[in-house]
Amino acid sequence: MDIYKINDIAELIKDNSYVGRGIVLGATPDGKKACSAYFIMGRSANSRNRVFTEKNGEIFTEPFDASKVEDPSLIIYAAVRKYANKLIVTNGDQTDTIYDGIKAGKSFSEALVCREFEPDAPNLTPRISGMITFGENEFSYEMSI
Repeated sequence: MDIYKINDIAELIKDNSYVGRGIVLGATPDGKKACSAYFIMGRSANSRNRVFTEKNGEIFTEPFDASKVEDPSLIIYAAVRKYANKLIVTNGDQTDTIYDGIKAGKSFSEALVCREFEPDAPNLTPRISGMITFGENEFSYEMSI
């Protein structure tokens, strides 16, 4: 895998009818700005019943129709949160695990040690997590699957 290769996300997913959930972290073509993206699709009616909402600069998933929610544990969570100079982006409730860990002085990796696949057998959806750390005139990013 060439981590320096510039990919076109539209080209990568164009023939895939179900792309699931995904996180993109990287830099703008000029290398001066960080960029992040998060997208979701759902297999079940429960998973498809959600929308993104913004609260205080953070992004959350919420039910589109609360009366149709079957199991909120896997579909309602903070998807994007900020702490200090860090932007945390994940595909599940591990966003808060990372947030709380960083706040307690742990590293990104240390915060995730306690997490595994999502409890959605038989799929066992991987937990995808990313974090961008901003410096004075630079940034770095980490990802975990």
